[in-house]
This record gives sequence, C-alpha cells and structure tokens, in this order.
Amino acid sequence: MKARRLDRDDVLGVGIDLQERLLPAMAGKEALEAAWVKWINGLRTLGVPVIVSQQYTKGLGETIPSVREALASEQYFEKRSFSAMGAEAFRKAVKDSGKKTILIFGIESHVCMQQTALDLMEEGYRVYVIEDACSSRSLHDHEMSMRRLAQAGAVITTFESALFELLDTSESPDFKAISAIVK
Repeated sequence: MKARRLDRDDVLGVGIDLQERLLPAMAGKEALEAAWVKWINGLRTLGVPVIVSQQYTKGLGETIPSVREALASEQYFEKRSFSAMGAEAFRKAVKDSGKKTILIFGIESHVCMQQTALDLMEEGYRVYVIEDACSSRSLHDHEMSMRRLAQAGAVITTFESALFELLDTSESPDFKAISAIVK
C-alpha cells in the first residue's frame, strides 16, 4: 500500500464488538474504554461516520453504555461470523458509505477485529488499525495481531495520531475541540 495521509472525506470508523460481556476480560479494559470514547467523540467532531458490529448480542450483550452514548445515532450490526464482513448488512453499510479507508478498532484484536481487517484489505480497502483502541484478553495475542496486520498491509496507528492527521492543521475550526478531547 502506498503511504498516504488520511483524508477525512474518505474515512469510515469501524468498531468491532465493543460489548458489555467482552470488555471486562480485556487487557487494559479501563484505558481501552476511555480510548473508545475519546476516539468516537473525535470522529464525530470531525464528521466521520462510524459503524459498529455486535457479536451474538443475546450472549455477549449490547455495546457498552459509554460507547453507545458517544455514538448517539450510529448504526449497529449483528453478526455471528468472527469477521464483520461475514454479515451482509455490515458489508453493505461499508460499501454504501463510499469510503475507501477504514479506521478499525475493537476487540478481540486477534480474532474478530483481525479477521474483519484482513477481509477489508482483501476487498481493496485501505485499513488503519487504531492500536490503542484495540485489545485482547492476552497482550501477547494483541501484539501478534498488530504484527500480522502490519505485515498484511494495514497501517498501525493511535487514535490521537489519526485524529490530528484528519484535522490537518491547527487553523481548523475543529482544532480546539479535538485538543480538548485528547487531553
């Protein structure tokens, strides 16, 4: 993949399985939840759309309340396959967004998030993994997933780096709001 900067007009935020019964088992769960909320608030401030998957909601619960609040009116997609791309409604939403760059985050890094990212790349999307907004039960699994995705062509970055890249300049009318979100 040719290196290029993020363009806020061509990005879609994709959250994978930010759910009530999954989060408690994740490494660094408090920092992870805080990162999700800041990241989503930043994307919404910049006008970037966000869609979210839920794996087997009946068994794993809803998206956590703090994320639901940050998302407000965003869409949720039920899935049973590990890759969200296995859910036809999710796949259609990604395609219908018209965006070619996906900013993916969620859990577990080495299962559902990784498989979704790989499938997105296979279909020609540019994938940026928001590393500090991803986790697994095991930090080792998370680290291995980041390595594998980087080797496969994904860009590994952080939510603050991505937000400021989308912002582009301190002269942007959104600069103060983004600065307040990341602090």
